[in-house]
Amino acid sequence: MDSHVSSLEQIPVGPVKIEGLLELPQNAHGVVLFAHGSGSSRHSTRNGYVAHVLQNHGIGTLLMDLLTPEEDADYSNRFDIPMLTHRLLGATEWLRA
Repeated sequence: MDSHVSSLEQIPVGPVKIEGLLELPQNAHGVVLFAHGSGSSRHSTRNGYVAHVLQNHGIGTLLMDLLTPEEDADYSNRFDIPMLTHRLLGATEWLRA
């Protein structure tokens, strides 16, 4: 595998910063965003494996949680579709920039 850049990012979305792990292979062809907001997290072994396969094929990945750990403790936040949508759109814009 070519060398790549790996960084833990603090993505500003509204009043909070959400964490994401950005992995960019050298000469990446694009980036796939894995957004977690319902039980799973960016630490998921299964999603980490899928991200690794994509990276080996020259595709960058951003594994991120849409909720902060404090917010995730309140189960109802997992179903706050307007908030989750706002954060996904904000993270997508951050990634594009």
